[in-house]
Amino acid sequence: MDPIHEPCAACQAIDRLDGVEDGRIGRPEHFRTRQERTLMDALTRVQDHAADRITMFAGSMKFIYIHLAWFGVWIGLNIGLAGIDREFDKFPFGLLTLVVSLEAIFLATFVMISQNRQAARSDIRTQLDFENNIRSEIWSIHIGQALGIDSGHVEEIVTKAIQESIKHLASVER
Repeated sequence: MDPIHEPCAACQAIDRLDGVEDGRIGRPEHFRTRQERTLMDALTRVQDHAADRITMFAGSMKFIYIHLAWFGVWIGLNIGLAGIDREFDKFPFGLLTLVVSLEAIFLATFVMISQNRQAARSDIRTQLDFENNIRSEIWSIHIGQALGIDSGHVEEIVTKAIQESIKHLASVER
């Protein structure tokens, strides 16, 4: 808490929630909301954008159609359907297998890069949710204090509701 101001009753109630009344209700960085886009821009690199674009393309029907056409032409040429008597990859198409295997390796890597970026974005959103939850908790306690609501009584009810919710979830899972 700010040492310049005398803590109000609501701030004292918030301070007691962690079990230690020490005048600290949280770290200062918890009390400002940051924009997800700003944080993500700090994590973003050109390579990450390229990996996302490749992953998006590889997950599209256009990608499937291109591969169907490519495989059809490749196999057609190599079994003589085009009337050309010049096979460059005889059955069982070892070169095609090699190319497709290499493509699969690279695509798997691009997918993992994109998943890592999504995980980082999820972590940032979780942090922002946490910060907003703290802000909401502080506002709620101050509003309750201004309305004369006993925060200790409210916390008892919340604790009981959470415990009942946990019991209910445990019984549903059985």
